[in-house]
Amino acid sequence: MQTMFKNKRYYSLNEYFKKRFNTKVFKVALNANFTCPNKTGKLGYGGCTFCSPLGSGDFAGNKQDDLITQFNTIKEMMHKKWSDAKYIAYFQANTNTYAPVRELKDKFEPILNYSDDIIGVSIATRPDCLESNIVEYLAKLNQKTNLFLEIGLQTIHENTAKLINRGHDYRTFVNGVKKLREKNIEVIVHIINGLPYETQEDMLETVKELIKLDIQGIKIHLLHVIKNTRMGRDYLRNPFPLMTKEEYVDTVVKQLELIPQHIVIHRLTGDSVRKDLIGPMWSLKKWEILNSIDSKLKKRDTYQGRCYNES
Repeated sequence: MQTMFKNKRYYSLNEYFKKRFNTKVFKVALNANFTCPNKTGKLGYGGCTFCSPLGSGDFAGNKQDDLITQFNTIKEMMHKKWSDAKYIAYFQANTNTYAPVRELKDKFEPILNYSDDIIGVSIATRPDCLESNIVEYLAKLNQKTNLFLEIGLQTIHENTAKLINRGHDYRTFVNGVKKLREKNIEVIVHIINGLPYETQEDMLETVKELIKLDIQGIKIHLLHVIKNTRMGRDYLRNPFPLMTKEEYVDTVVKQLELIPQHIVIHRLTGDSVRKDLIGPMWSLKKWEILNSIDSKLKKRDTYQGRCYNES
């Protein structure tokens, strides 16, 4: 196996953190009670059709609690698994740069200064919420700590983007990545496999385009159809095909083969709250999915970057 990896056939987030920080690191997901321009009317209403009522922050802290309380609550739960670790504060729910710089400072910096064991900040946002003054502030924050910007792209295909009400085009995403990289800020991109009516080739094309950009990480998600979302309501009225576990595993393996080995794989599937999930129900068995991906990589004797062509 011609790879640079230790324990997996891809560059896992766990390996990256251990290599960079020489210790176990886990992310503490927080809800800072931001909203989204795709909900307030600035860009649209209703948000992305797949997005849960909590702004994809279903496993983040309780927004009724202050951020320090959220951090301590989740940290204690994580410490049951890892007693000796460092933390990255993950501002997960909604769009975490959709606010004035003053508000961003008031939310990001107290949590960063709370403990020496908080060694970084990860901020989930949209590429259309990266105005110049925001990026300048993020550049200053990047000089103080280990900063990661997570951008939800989901797909490069404009017809799908319109169908899911994403609210921006691919060019906006490319420009957002460029702005961040000009300030040397690490960029992690979220993509979703299984979006309505996309083929496997569509999903592979998303990865083929992404790896042309200067990005440092990718999060691969499976589409979860969730109750109390527009997509969920549409699906119940007019179902569209959902990926099978076998289709998903095969697609992820082929995507990994395309991704160069320096790009960190932050995630290979997602999570959903069981009571809210319409489908696919097999997605609830997360470890079975991850083990199936590992098994398929081994069976094919393949690995991340095997089909990557620098030219």
